[in-house]
Amino acid sequence: MSMSDGRIARRVLLTNDDGLDAPGLGVLREIAAQVAEEVWVVAPQRDQSGTSHSISLHAPLRVHRHGERVFAVEGTPADSVVIGTRQLMRETPPDLILSGVNQGANLGTETVFSGTVGAAMTGLLLGVPSIALSLAFVRGQPAHWATPRMHGPDVLRRVASMPWRARACLNINFPDVPPEQAGPLTLTRQGRGILDTIEIDGRIDPRQQTYFWIRLDRTPRPDHADSEGEAVRAGRIAVTPLRFERTDEASFDEMRAAF
Repeated sequence: MSMSDGRIARRVLLTNDDGLDAPGLGVLREIAAQVAEEVWVVAPQRDQSGTSHSISLHAPLRVHRHGERVFAVEGTPADSVVIGTRQLMRETPPDLILSGVNQGANLGTETVFSGTVGAAMTGLLLGVPSIALSLAFVRGQPAHWATPRMHGPDVLRRVASMPWRARACLNINFPDVPPEQAGPLTLTRQGRGILDTIEIDGRIDPRQQTYFWIRLDRTPRPDHADSEGEAVRAGRIAVTPLRFERTDEASFDEMRAAF
C-alpha cells in the first residue's frame, strides 16, 4: 500500500458512525488529505452509534450529495461502506477505507457494538483494507482532537506497510491526552475493556406513556498488559488487528471432547 511522497492510497473512502457533521469526520478528512491522492466521504446522515455491522435489508437507502465526492446516506455506517464501494465508487473503487475519528474510545468488548469498527469490518468483508480510528475522551471535557490530527498521518503511514490487509481490519485508539504527550504507537490485543453490562432505564413521557433508554454500564478496571485499554490509559496510541472469526478455542476443545 505504500507510495511515494507520504501517500499510502490513491483513493480513500471515509465514513463514521457519528454522522456527516461530526467533528471527528472533519479531523479524518484533514488526515486523509495527507495520505491519499483522492478523498471520498460517504457517511450516515445522522448519528448511528452502536449499530455495529448492521445493514438495512428492509428499507431503501437514500443518498444525498453534499459536495464533490461527499455523500450522506440515510442508513448505517455499514450501509455507507457498501453504497460507497459498490455504487458511488464502483468504477474507481477505494484502495483504503478509514472510519472515524470516533468521539470516544472503542476498546475491548465494546468493539462488537461499535458502528465505527463495524464500518471497518464491512470494508474487510468487501476486500478493501480498512481502519477504524477513535479518540478517548472524558464526557463533559473537551476532546483532544489535535492528538489524532497531529499523529494520524504518521500512524497510518506506519501501519500501511505492515502485513494485515487480507486477514484483518485495524482498530486504532488515540489517548485522552494532548498531542505532545501521546505515544508511542503500540501493537495491542482487544482485551476485555470496561463494558460491564447493558441495562434499561424506563421513564414516563408527558402523555404518561412509557419509554425506555438503553444504557451501557462501564467500570474502569485493569486489563491484560498488552490490551488496547491499558495502552490508551497509559497515554499510548493503540492499534489492534481485528477479524470476523471469534470461535472460543477453549470451549471448542471442551465441547469436542464431550462430543
